[in-house]
Amino acid sequence: MFPATVYVIRRALDDDAPALRELADLDSQSPIGGEALIGEIDGRPAAAISLAERRVIADPFQFTAELSEMLKMRARSLRAFQATPSLRERMLAGVRLLGVWGAKA
Repeated sequence: MFPATVYVIRRALDDDAPALRELADLDSQSPIGGEALIGEIDGRPAAAISLAERRVIADPFQFTAELSEMLKMRARSLRAFQATPSLRERMLAGVRLLGVWGAKA
């Protein structure tokens, strides 16, 4: 078990494609594509999750169970954030608009 500060979770960049392929090969899975999050242990990619497919690949030679769960949690939080309406949208939904702004009576 590692403390939470051992992990680094970040968005995958184009430069991470070889590392994602290597993780997929180690995990005997097909590589993940599109937007993804990478979890690092000691500065090296140890697990990744596809944001579109919600599929996790991980290095089977490292202790990645907790990291994989943290990646899933982070992916769920990103989806929830994207689905939440903006403050402006929520305020407008709660206010009944009568007439035009700035109209003189």
